[in-house]
Amino acid sequence: MENLHIPLKITPKGLQRDTDLKESIDSFLEVLITTQQFQTPADPLFGFVFNNMKFEIFDERSGVIYDSGDTGEGVAVDGLYGMKVSGDAKDIGTFASLLKKDIEREEQRLRDVNVTMSYTMKVRQVTIHVEAIIDATDEPYKFDYIMKVWK
Repeated sequence: MENLHIPLKITPKGLQRDTDLKESIDSFLEVLITTQQFQTPADPLFGFVFNNMKFEIFDERSGVIYDSGDTGEGVAVDGLYGMKVSGDAKDIGTFASLLKKDIEREEQRLRDVNVTMSYTMKVRQVTIHVEAIIDATDEPYKFDYIMKVWK
């Protein structure tokens, strides 16, 4: 099975293709995670909304993001403020749960998706861990991505 190479590359025979399914899914998830939501005119929901929050107030002790006008009491604004950075997709109040929904919507080659995110204060980075099943082969799938944030 061949998959489009990401990022897209044009060759004399057309778009470059990959035969390694895991590598193709890895590349797609990296593009999904690093794209800001609402920045792609063809599909405004494509991307990860966490990237839209880089200039908000982040309370490192509680691991919660607040609006600059927020009182710090965890009041949700548009459903995003007051969410935790670290957590599992099973916890509704985490960015991991939002990323899980994004992956399920955009990456149809995976099923039984689970996402965990953890923030490491010392190095100011978010580690994203994705586990799933590759639908075509029934093989387990794992993906890890590290984002430097709030420098």
